[in-house]
Amino acid sequence: MTDSDILTLSNANGITLELSTLGATITQLLVPNKNGKPINVVATLENQRDYSSKSYLKERLYLGSTVGRYAGRISKGFFEIDNIKYPLYNLNGVHLHGGKKGFDQKLWSVQHHSKNSAVLTCFSPHMEEGYPGNLKVSLTYTITESNELKLHYVAETDRTTHVNLTNHSYFNLNGEGTILNHKLKILSDEYLEVDNRLIPTGQILQVKHSRYDYTHLKTIDQPSFIGLDDTFITRNDRLKAILKSESSGIEMHVYSDQPAMVVFTPPEFPNFNFKNATVYSKFPAICFETQHFPDSPHHEHFPSTLLQPGDIYRQETSFAFKID
Repeated sequence: MTDSDILTLSNANGITLELSTLGATITQLLVPNKNGKPINVVATLENQRDYSSKSYLKERLYLGSTVGRYAGRISKGFFEIDNIKYPLYNLNGVHLHGGKKGFDQKLWSVQHHSKNSAVLTCFSPHMEEGYPGNLKVSLTYTITESNELKLHYVAETDRTTHVNLTNHSYFNLNGEGTILNHKLKILSDEYLEVDNRLIPTGQILQVKHSRYDYTHLKTIDQPSFIGLDDTFITRNDRLKAILKSESSGIEMHVYSDQPAMVVFTPPEFPNFNFKNATVYSKFPAICFETQHFPDSPHHEHFPSTLLQPGDIYRQETSFAFKID
């Protein structure tokens, strides 16, 4: 097992964040509900050692983890930069979330830790998981007094490479059960068409008159709902999504500067040992993976994920909480 440290951040309003240095992972996020009771609004495991277990890693869930070097899927098992082909670890031609051992399994270093913020860093050497360039990454977590959890990513490389980072937390604003009774709004008019391996075809489709239309706040449990694992092209506004539970009274707003967001609702969780013996049911949680488009290296009309030496990759995402 990799030895990891737990960092705790909090504000004066009762929001408390726990972070593990293994994968710069969110291992608990407590938010008071309408009765003042703290609710862990993210799915997390009971023990730190569970995040390193073979049974957990086999499921590739990335609970609360930082995902990189490339969040999402890359097809064909390679990409090309300047006519040089870089083979990538893949299963059936699909490279997922940075490879066999991505940033979720790295032990990050603590550069700063105070009551309401922490700065974690990691280094990815040239050709790790097939990616060119020595990449330095810094991730700042901040809990504000206005009840926002802010994530600020910075990365630099010494060779041209692809970078696409995100956080992979699974949210349930009741802290248990299902998210089918939650209400959801996604500020997106378009989504990416995908094939049967969830690889983008390159086609951009309209959400209007489709099951992907969440342009107005509505209960997730609709007759058309069969689950989501899809890339929404988000509007230029920083607000990307709203999730609300009338049961707990907690409402979450997702803000980001990224052009897309993968929304994922697993049908169920494996039989893991969740924190505080939490029991989940059908469609237990929802992910908001703010990022660039999946498979951008193979689609020239997608926003580029190339990072050049001398340039700085930046990504900002925040989750803001309101209590009814």
